[in-house]
Amino acid sequence: MSNKNEEKEIEINDKNINEKETSENINNEAKHNDTKEELTLEEQLDVANKQIELLKDKYLRTVAEFDNYKKRTLKEKTELVLNGSEKAVCAVLPILDDFERALANNTDDAQAVKDGMQLIFNKFRKTLESLGVKKIETEGKDFDVDFHEAVAMVPGMGDDKKGKVIDCLQTGYQLNEKVIRHAKVAVGQ
Repeated sequence: MSNKNEEKEIEINDKNINEKETSENINNEAKHNDTKEELTLEEQLDVANKQIELLKDKYLRTVAEFDNYKKRTLKEKTELVLNGSEKAVCAVLPILDDFERALANNTDDAQAVKDGMQLIFNKFRKTLESLGVKKIETEGKDFDVDFHEAVAMVPGMGDDKKGKVIDCLQTGYQLNEKVIRHAKVAVGQ
């Protein structure tokens, strides 16, 4: 019997040894997997940190670019306000030159002065038209508050003249379809 007990003991010891080895192998594999997992987590952390740095850099560049854009547009707006009338002033300068020449030319001929003034007036009107300024037509038109300012009401004009512009006391003007000065008119009642 002793042999049988010894064999059983050997078997039990073998089983214990096998279980211990298996347990150690599992523990070693688990440690190895944990190390792999830790490396993977560390790698993921590195990747995430790199992405954060890239996004942070991109954000800072975008903020700087927007700040530069705001400064540039503010500068352009300031220049536009300061130099916005440059085109109009440059267009009017030749007319100023004509007036200077007319004043320098001392003549007693009233007709020559009148003709010179008419030429300068026509040149000035054409210059304004080239800048987009046009006269508001009033004669015989219906009174329109968008274009006219009634400064007088003329009674007893008859039904055909009621609500119509009778006389223009001051010419009105538009700049590119925008009224810049309403025409001052007398309206029939």
